[in-house]
Amino acid sequence: MGAHPGAEGRLDRDSDEPLWQQLVAVLRDSIETGALTADQALPSEAELIDRYGVSRTVVREALAELVRRGLIYKIRAKGSFVAPPRRDLSFIGSNAGSSEDLAGTGRTVVTRILSLDEGAADEREATALRLAEGAPVVRMRRLRTVDGTPWLLVRTTLPHERFAGVLKANLENRSLYDHLRRTYGVSPAGADRWLQAVIPTAEETALLDLPPGTPVLDIESVAWDEHEVPFEYYHALHRSDESRFYVGVR
Repeated sequence: MGAHPGAEGRLDRDSDEPLWQQLVAVLRDSIETGALTADQALPSEAELIDRYGVSRTVVREALAELVRRGLIYKIRAKGSFVAPPRRDLSFIGSNAGSSEDLAGTGRTVVTRILSLDEGAADEREATALRLAEGAPVVRMRRLRTVDGTPWLLVRTTLPHERFAGVLKANLENRSLYDHLRRTYGVSPAGADRWLQAVIPTAEETALLDLPPGTPVLDIESVAWDEHEVPFEYYHALHRSDESRFYVGVR
């Protein structure tokens, strides 16, 4: 049996803590201390059973909990592996956009404009932006990748009367909020955001480079300016396997 660094540890059978929880703690400690590193294989189920003298049920419960916590991932017929650390993102609970949230991280961020055109506001857009249904709007669809991995697919709607010039702007690899601030003097003073898990369409799945049926985080947002006038409505799909969101409550 091959050695696996950091997978040693002892389980206390006299403890009130269930064995599977103890095994979670042992393996988690190995991951957090770096004894087991990103994408490294964990010992097989058989090895863990032999090493800790526990049942297959205990091992599977422990591994399932580590998957739930985002500490490991499984590949069918290959085993369990240490998950790369997921960066905490805070733009959900702040006025910053996702571009600003990633600024200065040292990661390679690329924003591709998939479409940019004008149209008539549908009922949802009109309600969000306090416009008459059918009023002219600017629509933009973008795909953001981080370190070469598709990360965010977002569709943004802006009032045409206020931001018509956006149609001629070069926003490739640029922050929309930064452009609105510099060009129009508009900055978000607040926003309402709604989150839910959804299964993306086949086209969205392909753009995000995900296996079919993989859930993503659906983010709907309305941002308003210092005068409490809504100026941006967006609907985004975010891969949750690459990051996690932080929301501080004070």
